[in-house]
Amino acid sequence: MLTLQEWEARDAVGIAALIKSGEINAREAVETAIARIEQLNPVLNAVVYKAFDSALELAGRQKPSGPFAGVPYLLKDLNAPAQGLPLTNGSRLLAQAPAPFDSAVVARLKAAGFLILGRTNSPEFGLNISTEPAAYGPTRNPWQLDRIAGGSSGGSAAAVSSGMVPAAHATDSGGSIRIPAACNGLVGLKPSRGLNPAGPHRAQANEGISHENLISRSVRDTAAILDVTSGPDVGAPYFFCKPPIGFLKSMQQRGKPLRIALMTKTFNGEEICADAREGVQRTGTLLTEMGHHVEEAFPHFDYDLIQKSIFSLLFANLAAGVADFEQQRGSPAAEDELEPLSRAALERGRTMTLAEYLAAVAQLNRQVRRIGTFFEAQDVLVTPVLATDLPELGCLPTHGSDVDGHVERLLRIAPFALPFNGTGQPAISLPMHWTASGLPVGIQFVGRLGQDATLLHLAAGLEEARNWFGRRPTLRETADLQTAHEQTTEQTADQ
Repeated sequence: MLTLQEWEARDAVGIAALIKSGEINAREAVETAIARIEQLNPVLNAVVYKAFDSALELAGRQKPSGPFAGVPYLLKDLNAPAQGLPLTNGSRLLAQAPAPFDSAVVARLKAAGFLILGRTNSPEFGLNISTEPAAYGPTRNPWQLDRIAGGSSGGSAAAVSSGMVPAAHATDSGGSIRIPAACNGLVGLKPSRGLNPAGPHRAQANEGISHENLISRSVRDTAAILDVTSGPDVGAPYFFCKPPIGFLKSMQQRGKPLRIALMTKTFNGEEICADAREGVQRTGTLLTEMGHHVEEAFPHFDYDLIQKSIFSLLFANLAAGVADFEQQRGSPAAEDELEPLSRAALERGRTMTLAEYLAAVAQLNRQVRRIGTFFEAQDVLVTPVLATDLPELGCLPTHGSDVDGHVERLLRIAPFALPFNGTGQPAISLPMHWTASGLPVGIQFVGRLGQDATLLHLAAGLEEARNWFGRRPTLRETADLQTAHEQTTEQTADQ
């Protein structure tokens, strides 16, 4: 096994290089990750299903093959079928039966050599930006245990931030990659629509609103893993191609000055917290020093209409998915199988007519076109990820049925990510700033549609300037760990 210092000193690309050189073998890498999970998961509750035995068995007989041969990895418990692993989407409704197939993304991760150790926690059906499902209990933030880890990829983010694994699978329907990355001081890219495949179980995810990728500690890992997952699968309705030389090599080439716009208020002109504003301003100063043209500017569109359209489409697709499961099972969802908020969102989706659904698609398209005109004059838009200080656990309860109130509270905390699920543009959260108390502040960078390579190149330059890789949460105080473990156990029992 690697020591903690040796493990944390390397990203996934670095661990893969150790295995390839023979300095360590795949089993040692997997054993190191398992030890970290066993030590920290009772406190953080990031991993909800463990596949340690199968990963160790594969590690013992696997011949190094693929760019990430032997590197341990975790899959989010949402919309990522993997043969032999359960997929509950954070819900008590879905059976624990193993999936019969791999999604295209999972198949490519396995082909690249990743060894899957299990699944990470997700809020029920991804309907929250705090990971606190009734089925599994809350995931805690490694930087401060009483704060949210973000959602819906909060389990993956907490696992990476705490050093369980160097990178982990994530999905994003309204900020679910970028928000957890921001909360945990990590790199989180929502790629361009169609860059990563959605099949074979889905033609497009939620009218193209939902995206799939990863959360990592380094821009290098994000680019290198995107190199192995991106590209169309068979029958894809549309797609973007990766650069001919790949994202990792493109990231390393010389770039050109960009036209970059900064936002220090919300899209509706509301004030944001001081740390978020300072993070954007300091980022703007750094970008100017790097030779980019920077100005304050923002796209003009109807934010309220775009969020209503997106959530309407998400709820309708949720209703369709649950109906399909109920039909396969032969019985409707029981009262105790769904959280009250999920049931209310489900009913909202069920009552939508076809005409209303198509109207929501048309309304979304009109706002997307308005946002698109802004990027004719700008290459990149810079915003915070959160508009508030990092919230405490319990700030977004799901035991009520007020869907509109929940959405309003959610968007008050994180208003900046959602529009770019509608546009399908690439958007990345980077840990560009830190509060006086040492909590991470994520800054979002939005690029033009299909220009993921440009965004990653910019991110690599910012990473070199800020050097956040060495910053780690400290989870070594035994008393604090024990107290948090007891609190997590009590909260899970109450639910």
